[in-house]
Amino acid sequence: MSYLFLEYPKCNTCRNAKKWLDEHNIAYVDRHIVDRNPSVEELTEWIKRSKLPLKNFFNTSGLVYKDMKLKDKLPAMSEEEQIALLASDGKLIKRPLLICENQVLVGFKPDEWSNRIK
Repeated sequence: MSYLFLEYPKCNTCRNAKKWLDEHNIAYVDRHIVDRNPSVEELTEWIKRSKLPLKNFFNTSGLVYKDMKLKDKLPAMSEEEQIALLASDGKLIKRPLLICENQVLVGFKPDEWSNRIK
């Protein structure tokens, strides 16, 4: 199975996730989430495939999220507007993302990854 790993290399959580993948001999293609942020089409598909609420894809602890005061603005935005916003700046997206054809993992939780990656 092939995985796409979206990360921000300066992020400690991303580094820990990458180390975990390497230690478990899980092959992946690495993609810098800021240099090559996901498109609206990719995000739309991944959100649908993840079966998670759209809000789970926002990096709510990030500076960009806080500077834009998105906590107050997101509830008034449509799903399409929110996805377009995510696609506009990779730092708005919760990371890392681990994508394969049948699942999307958002954020790094070692126990969850162990249970879901076979």
